[in-house]
Formats: sequence, structure tokens, C-alpha cells
Amino acid sequence: MKYPSFREKGLSLLLTLSILFTACKTDTTEENDKVDALISSTKETFAPDKRVAIFDVEVEKNAQGYLIKGVTNLPDALESFRGALENQKISYTDSIEVLPSASLEGKVQGVVTVSVANLRGNPAHSAEMVTQATLGTPLKVYQKERNWYRVQTPDHYLGWVDSGGLELMDQTVFGEWQASDKLIYTQTYGNAFAEADPASQVVSDLVFGDILQLTSEQGNFYAVSYPDGRKGFISKSEAAPYATWTSALPLTKEALVATSKKMLGVPYLWGGTSAKGVDCSGFTKTVYFMNGMIIPRDASQQIHEGILIDDSKDFDKLVPGDLLFFGRKATDTNPERVIHVGMWVGNNEFIHSAGDVHISSMDKDSENFDEYNYNRYLRSKRILNETDEGLLYLTEKNVF
Repeated sequence: MKYPSFREKGLSLLLTLSILFTACKTDTTEENDKVDALISSTKETFAPDKRVAIFDVEVEKNAQGYLIKGVTNLPDALESFRGALENQKISYTDSIEVLPSASLEGKVQGVVTVSVANLRGNPAHSAEMVTQATLGTPLKVYQKERNWYRVQTPDHYLGWVDSGGLELMDQTVFGEWQASDKLIYTQTYGNAFAEADPASQVVSDLVFGDILQLTSEQGNFYAVSYPDGRKGFISKSEAAPYATWTSALPLTKEALVATSKKMLGVPYLWGGTSAKGVDCSGFTKTVYFMNGMIIPRDASQQIHEGILIDDSKDFDKLVPGDLLFFGRKATDTNPERVIHVGMWVGNNEFIHSAGDVHISSMDKDSENFDEYNYNRYLRSKRILNETDEGLLYLTEKNVF
């Protein structure tokens, strides 16, 4: 009888181990794919738009199965994800934190303390500026990383703000701030002063829509308090008590046009939503805010609100205040892409931020005809006095 040689035995063992390893590798790969698919499907269901929802979850394979780690502000999404893992009989260790973070020790509210706070996509000054929030804006605070806080604005937009831009508050202090009398700054740009005298020391600059606590009146000035406790005086000709302002809001197309023209010449700024600089949707957002409406942040969000007025360049259907959207039409292979937005002002013209805030025309014979945007026009929507879920009226909700 011939026995296998040592070399033959070695080859046989290597072949067996190779088959086992390949099988294990295939099983592991399939399970990894299942976990990745579950994360993707949960995101798609509960957090399809990362601009307004957090589901930052990742996995690591370990000896016990999987370490699931990350953060989310969506408890329902996390519960659904855990259930899906259990249904698939996937062993895991849960290390996901539900925001707000416990490390904030209850200070889960914030109020902007500077005239304009820059919110960035990541916790660094070098990161992309995704939006802005003006003085007095309430923020939900979710987590801290070094000197930065992850926050959410009243229009649900997410970003990171450095600690110099907000005052942290617990629910009790925030409730007291929210219940106090307020003042709104109504001019495009100006200052608050240390005394009731424009020749006195400047406390800070101010822009359209800044909100402060109104404490008293002194001659031609309002006495105000900042969220961080600073005191100042603002000329009565440049501001109004918030309650008086909201009660007098006309909510008319004429008021929208008048507000928009106050911002003519303001420079374009990516991520800007203030009189210091605006991108296209930041401009329309600011105009509507100064007329008592909080609308979604981006053009690709704004286009889903209101009612359709036109999608065939029949501009006679439009009235001042209607929003015009521009971009790339959908094709068989590519989805629609909304890139730009402007606001109709009448006379075949619209106002928008592109380079700066200026007025362009849809009339081919006009000197200010905008051929570029005419050719990429998508459709127009009317949102004034509409009641969609993404439209918030300051007359109806106590945001500040």
C-alpha cells in the first residue's frame, strides 16, 4: 500500500484550509454586506437628507460580531436598525449615542450671540460654510467636539458653530429667554451702542433680523440685552418691538419686493443667509424671513414648497414674490438638479443673488436679459400665504 508523502499531506492540508478560509471569508463578506445594506436602508428611510437629520453610523468587525458605533438624533431610526440586525441574527455590540449628547449636561439649547454666526459642515473654521444664523436665533444643541457645537436651526438645518457664536442654555434658562420681550433689528446693517448715544462705544454690529431682549426705552433708543448678558442701545428708527413687528406684518407681495430691493448690491457668499452676504437661496430665505416666514434653507428644498405656477416659461402667470427655480431638467439617465433660485418682482424681472444681488429680466429684448438663467429655467412656485409643512409663520409660532 502506498502512503501519501509529507509533501502530498501538506498540499492536502493547505487545500482544505483554503476551502475553509474561502467559505469563512464568503460568509463574513455576505454578513458585512447585510450590515452595510441595513445602514443604507435605515438612512434612506429615516434620514434621506443629511442636511436636516443625523444618522452617522458605522460598523467594525470583532470577535463578538460587530461593534456598531456613531450618533443619531433619530431614536426611531435607531430602534428600527436594531430590530433589523436582530431579525438577521447578527450579533453586535451597540455603541451608538442618541443625541443630544449626555456630555452637554442638559445644556441642549443655544442662542446665537453674534450678529451673524457661520455654521460649517465640519467642526473647523476651514470647513465649508453651509449656512448662517443671525443674532437671537434659537438652536438645538446636539454634541460638542473640541470648541465646536453641532446645532440645528429652526428650519432644521444642521451645522457646526464655534463656541464664540452661541450661548448655551438648559431648558429652564432657555424658557425664560424665550418668554422675555424681544426686539428685532429691521435695517440692513447697523450697530448697537454702549449708551443711548450714537457717538458712544459700539457694542456690536447688527443686521436684518437680529433678535435681542428688549429691557426698556430711553429717549430715542431701546435698551437691549444680548443672550450672553451684554447690554446695549439701539436707535428706535432702526428696530421694533418683536410683538409689534409681527402683528403689523402685511404678508403681501409688495412687501416682499420692497424688502428684496433693500439688499441690492449685497455680495454673493456661499452659505450666506444674511445682509453680510447671501447665496441664491440664502437671499430668498432672508427676504421671506423679514416678512414673517421661515422657509427651507436650500433651493432644492424650497422648490418642494407651495403651489406650481408655471413650468413652461409663461411668465405672465407670475406675481411678485413667486420663486423661480433653475437648473438641469431630468432625463432618462439623470435626475433633475435644482441649482439656483430667484424671486419675481414684476415687469418680466426677477431679483437674485449671483455675483451680487441684482435684478435680471426674462425679456429677450431687455438690456438686463439673463439668457443663461432663461435657458436653464425649471419652474416657478408660490409660497406666500401657503400652508405647507416646510413653511413656518412667525405670527403662528413662538420661535424666538
